[in-house]
Amino acid sequence: MKELFALLDFGGYIALLLWGVHMVQTGVQRAFGAALGVWMGHALGTRWRAFLTGLAITSAIQSSTATGLMITSFAVGGFVALAPGLAAMLGANVGTTIIVQLLSFNLTALAPALILVGVWLFRRHQPSRRRDLGRVFIGLGLLLMSLHQLVQLFAPLQSSELLQILLDALSDQPVIALLLATILAWAAHSSVAVVVLIMSLASHSLVSPTLAFALVLGANLGTSINPILEGSSDNDPATRRLPIGNLGTRVAGCVLALTLLPWLPSLMSGLTSDPARAVANFHTLFNVVTALIFLPLLTPYSRLMIRLLPKRTDPNDPSRPQYLDESAHEVPAIALGNAAREALRLADMLQSLLGMARAGFLRDNRHRITQARYINNGLNRLDGLITTYLATLDQDAMNKEDHRRRDEILAFSGSIAHAASITTNGLLGHASSLYKKGWSFSQQQRDELTEVLDRLIRNQRQTAALFMAEDVKSARYLAYEKDHFRELEANAAEQHLQSIKSGQLDQAERGSFYLDILRDVKTVNSYLVEAAAYPVLAKHDELLPNRLRDSENVLD
Repeated sequence: MKELFALLDFGGYIALLLWGVHMVQTGVQRAFGAALGVWMGHALGTRWRAFLTGLAITSAIQSSTATGLMITSFAVGGFVALAPGLAAMLGANVGTTIIVQLLSFNLTALAPALILVGVWLFRRHQPSRRRDLGRVFIGLGLLLMSLHQLVQLFAPLQSSELLQILLDALSDQPVIALLLATILAWAAHSSVAVVVLIMSLASHSLVSPTLAFALVLGANLGTSINPILEGSSDNDPATRRLPIGNLGTRVAGCVLALTLLPWLPSLMSGLTSDPARAVANFHTLFNVVTALIFLPLLTPYSRLMIRLLPKRTDPNDPSRPQYLDESAHEVPAIALGNAAREALRLADMLQSLLGMARAGFLRDNRHRITQARYINNGLNRLDGLITTYLATLDQDAMNKEDHRRRDEILAFSGSIAHAASITTNGLLGHASSLYKKGWSFSQQQRDELTEVLDRLIRNQRQTAALFMAEDVKSARYLAYEKDHFRELEANAAEQHLQSIKSGQLDQAERGSFYLDILRDVKTVNSYLVEAAAYPVLAKHDELLPNRLRDSENVLD
């Protein structure tokens, strides 16, 4: 029974250690995630600058996995070349060793104070950077407390014969030990937690230096697997060049270290006699040496990865998201930026559909209707993916401005999707029916319709620009466009009535058809106004609740 309670204590302290690491990571990401992402995007230029950037960011968030996912998203989006990306990953691997070095000292006395300050910041402030820093302090305190409890828990185990037999068996099998640590680090998403655990075992002489170093190699290898599995859901092999390339550098480093493993204990003992610090020093030394070896070789190594993982292009799949990075969910500002960029793709697809509709009224364009429906279906699926992506954001981490921007993106995405459906099923359907019936408009109608569609396409472009750059003057101009399209419909309706009164039934039928086209154009334009102009005007309090006059004045 005592063994069962000891096992439960061990599992609980490990869970507390992992949760402390998670709180530190998410706290720093939420507090500085947007700034870190922007800085990283500008800093990933040369190999050495990218290396230092990866080191600095990982030193802050203490997760090479999180940094790897961030760099992978930049690489997938085409914002960073492969060689600088790999250099940043090498820097991230070095950066994650800094907290391990700090934890190799006895800092347990700081834990209560860190938790006290963290809880005060978290409870005192609304969602903000200070509250996120409170999360960081709480995580650091929990991490130190769990480490202290693990050290105390392992103390009685020094006399356990069964544990000693298991560890002795592993000491002769460094490859198996490496694989076990790899699995543990992959499951924990943290090499820091696993290395700290190994330090606890080493401090009580439960593992030999050789076994401890083999386990450290596995901890480093395990966290390089997560970006491969979670970095991108795309089937394009090119999107996995960066994480697989990073795994390759880790594997090569582990192979080299395994060949030198018999001589490493004597080397590390020359630096310190403390077994725990020896583990921390080896963790740092392994990543630094691996970086120094591979940094000069990144250019040919990148070419090899490009050759082994060629890019697969599939231009006929408009519904495939390009910017909805799942790893950005912890940082709402970055996730909202990704969703906005994806929403702009909807506007580009709508522009293609409007161009097809314009061409369809000038010449027989029925062969494009299938392509238009394919684009429209993809647009609708992508609109659903954007909505799902935004719906799963962490609401507690979003401030008032984040909620407003989320609503704007949802309004823009939904309105563009409705406009696309009307363009496909309405305007393109009318264009197809026009040639099926063998009809043709008068020259005046053709000129007017061409001018109207040109104006609609121009409004669509202005809508996309207004969505990204809020300008009140442009929003007013776009909103006034509704009056122009309403007047066009009224004039067409009047001409249609005159044709019926004069008995020109053939012209009346075509006039009704033309009127339906203008109504669809007016509806599409209304959705464009709702997509971008109204949110800007509402933000600046320039919209009335409705178009009705005050009810009291009406009664008077």
